[in-house]
Amino acid sequence: MTKVLSTILVTFLAGMGAGLGTGFAGMSAAAVISPMLIFFLGMDPYMAVGIALSSDVLASAVSAYTYGKNKNLDIRNGLIMMVSVLLFTVVGSYIASLLPSHTMGSFSVFMTFLLGIKFIIKPVMTTRESMQSVSAGKRAIQSVICGILIGFICGFVGAGGGMMMLLILTSVLGYELKTAVGTSVFIMTFTALTGAVSHFAIGGAPDWRIFALCVIFTLIWARIAAVLANRADAKTLNRVTGIVLVVLGIAVFFFNLLT
Repeated sequence: MTKVLSTILVTFLAGMGAGLGTGFAGMSAAAVISPMLIFFLGMDPYMAVGIALSSDVLASAVSAYTYGKNKNLDIRNGLIMMVSVLLFTVVGSYIASLLPSHTMGSFSVFMTFLLGIKFIIKPVMTTRESMQSVSAGKRAIQSVICGILIGFICGFVGAGGGMMMLLILTSVLGYELKTAVGTSVFIMTFTALTGAVSHFAIGGAPDWRIFALCVIFTLIWARIAAVLANRADAKTLNRVTGIVLVVLGIAVFFFNLLT
């Protein structure tokens, strides 16, 4: 009974952190769920990542739907970018396999924390009008180039890819924050699905109870966060997103130290 309750509590907290990160900032659930499952439930790291990526799929999908419903999703360029991301994730993964894994995890946590500070100190105040001033052709070319860069980084740093995606969409492509998050979670739906399928194909079936709890809790909190994010004004959203990223960055840093 105690083990069941502890499993529910751990997956609830992991799902809450991951869902809030996904819905508000397009953060990969793997950054939060994986270390918690490994540390508290003693799960095999490879299987923990597979469950985390599975949680990412529905959480990102429901977030993308919510952002799209509020017209905060660039589907056309998101699809262009997604193809580049998926292709170059393989290249990044190969390069990453040649380096120590803790290097990648440290980079991911560092990027999450820094982005949080950035959104608090220097909010993204780009307007939709300024976004639309860029021609369709130029935006498509930018999407391909940035997709290649994001894909390489996604494969290279794993969970940090979502954070790099948000950074590039806001700072390089000049997206306003809501559209950047909406487009980011749209792309992550497919990259996470690819990762989850490959993990289970190689590592076998997961613990279905933990799998279901993580997916459900992450989905619920991602939906709540996405709804709140789309109702908030730009300044408030920047602050909330920044705080969520800083808190999660610090939490994941300590979990990584413990595991």
